[in-house]
Amino acid sequence: MEKDKTDKKDHILDVAERVFSELGFDGASTRMISGEACVNMAMLNYYFGSKEGLFLAIFKRKMISFQDQLNNLGNDDSKNAWEKIEKYIELYTKRVVSNNCFQKLLYQELSMQRRGELSDQITDIMMKNVGEVRKLLMEGINNGEFKKDTDIEMVIATIYGTKNFLVGSPQLTNKVMGYDIQDEKVVDEQLKPRVENYLKTLLKAYLLNEHDNLPK
Repeated sequence: MEKDKTDKKDHILDVAERVFSELGFDGASTRMISGEACVNMAMLNYYFGSKEGLFLAIFKRKMISFQDQLNNLGNDDSKNAWEKIEKYIELYTKRVVSNNCFQKLLYQELSMQRRGELSDQITDIMMKNVGEVRKLLMEGINNGEFKKDTDIEMVIATIYGTKNFLVGSPQLTNKVMGYDIQDEKVVDEQLKPRVENYLKTLLKAYLLNEHDNLPK
């Protein structure tokens, strides 16, 4: 019974994610989503309460699971600071450099510059992930592995900004990159490895002290 309930909620969230990404928050309605999901309004309201609650649940489902991975990475004493950043880049690229519905939805919401409780809650969820990245960078600075003058905020902006450009401007990105990033096979086989390699090479040169960058 509990599994059926979870499956039903996940189904509604899957449909809502697609509808919101296609129509935006303002263009979508819970009635439209309930119809697409083949559930009645009473069930949707029972699980999520409102359109805002449904919208927030989509973000929580995606972002909180990533937070758990970042927490585990930060607590992994077998890796040094740079190895943790490398792993973070791998996890981040795998999850966000794609043309899926959630990434479109996320980019749309962030670009709207909304004001209100819903926007604040989404920002708070995202800032927890940003905070975990900040901890990884601070660990490297404090133990001398990373340069003392590392601009943490610009490193974070570089990582997030690269993804936002690629995902948020598909027509322009297609021209710049020379292939169709709306083709998931192209994204998996060409774009993701390229972004991962680029971010690792760029951040290694910027973060590590010179003696750590010498050829071995």
